[in-house]
Amino acid sequence: MVQLATILNEVQYDLCVLTGDYRGESFGPYDTTLAGMSHICAELKKPIYGVLGNHDTVCMVRGLEEMGIRMLLNEYEMIMRNGQCIYLAGVDDAHFYRADNIEKAASEIPNDAFSILLSHTPEIYREAALADFNVLLAGHTHGGQICLPGQIPISVDSVLPRHMAAGPWQYRHLIGYTSVGAGSSIVPVRFNCPPEITLHHLQCG
Repeated sequence: MVQLATILNEVQYDLCVLTGDYRGESFGPYDTTLAGMSHICAELKKPIYGVLGNHDTVCMVRGLEEMGIRMLLNEYEMIMRNGQCIYLAGVDDAHFYRADNIEKAASEIPNDAFSILLSHTPEIYREAALADFNVLLAGHTHGGQICLPGQIPISVDSVLPRHMAAGPWQYRHLIGYTSVGAGSSIVPVRFNCPPEITLHHLQCG
């Protein structure tokens, strides 16, 4: 966590998004998780937006929002800058809880607007494309976490093409990015799959 805080202090960005799995276990108390997140949030520049992952519980939302994270639960925010706007939407966990509702999140976003969807899992790429989102930012897979040489994942715990398990990809008009994340799952080990904090640059066409 100390190393993560150091890296965050060195990164320059306008907006931060978090794509879920704030705790390792998928059950039980979450006080320790919230305490750890409070330390991380203290190093983050606002605004911060987030969605829940399959290891998270909706009971954590209030605590996360008190830290300054705007949690997007099948809803969107309009972000204005220099007279231009981006629509940032987020859906609840689609992998385990199946609580996602893309139609609700996108229902009031204009058809000609530039829109970004946050989802814990990239498995909803087809639905995101059908809803006319321009960009999908996701996580969940950890990039496989334990990979063969060439960062080929042994398992990604997701129903999706393997090339979508890490890094940039495209499906029809939808541009996607699956972050391998900064942590680990099940076992605290990464092999041929280093952790990452991803910095995206948006430019006007």
